[in-house]
Amino acid sequence: MKSGRKISGGKYKKPKKKKLTGRQKQARITKIGDTKTKTINGRGNTKKLISLLGNIVNLASSNKTKTTKISNVLETPSNTFLARQNILIKGAIIETELGKAKITNRPSQEGNIQARLIK
Repeated sequence: MKSGRKISGGKYKKPKKKKLTGRQKQARITKIGDTKTKTINGRGNTKKLISLLGNIVNLASSNKTKTTKISNVLETPSNTFLARQNILIKGAIIETELGKAKITNRPSQEGNIQARLIK
């Protein structure tokens, strides 16, 4: 048989080369604390503002939006261990000055925290 061929005559596919764009980036975790943000350079001359710490939330209730402080994270449906460490992610239920609220955005990618009041 010719070299580089299978017994059936098909070609072997070469493995793909590892590239810089395929690597994973460092995980960004948003915790409760004094507000701290960071800008990250993206592809195509874009900038992304991410939040590392945050204690102020834009709380939306019926037709009004107020800014309040976060006291702690009550529960996180996706992972129970994140609530113990007070990590803010989308879907987490937090305790604020006005009551319980659910985070509706991704704070680690947007630079602010948006939430909706739970009745």
